[in-house]
Formats: sequence, structure tokens, C-alpha cells
Amino acid sequence: MAWTELTRRQHDRVGDKYASELTDPEWALIAPFMPAPKSTGRLPKLLAA
Repeated sequence: MAWTELTRRQHDRVGDKYASELTDPEWALIAPFMPAPKSTGRLPKLLAA
């Protein structure tokens, strides 16, 4: 697909800080394909405090 001025406006992500940011509905689509969190290893700093 060639990026024309029309297609750029149609697919523009206004308000996103990064082009790779996902909206909540987009996360809902890919969530079933994400691997489960590991139960081994060091706890994240937020939970370890």
C-alpha cells in the first residue's frame, strides 16, 4: 500500500506519544496471544517493596 495524503490521514494516530502505542480495544484483540507471566525469577520492583 502506498502512503498517499489520504491514507496518511486515515491511519494517523493523533494523540499517541509513540506509533507503537495500542488502544484498549487493540490490546483486547492481542491479549489472548500474549504468553502467561512467568512464576519464577525476581519480583518486579513495584511488588517487592
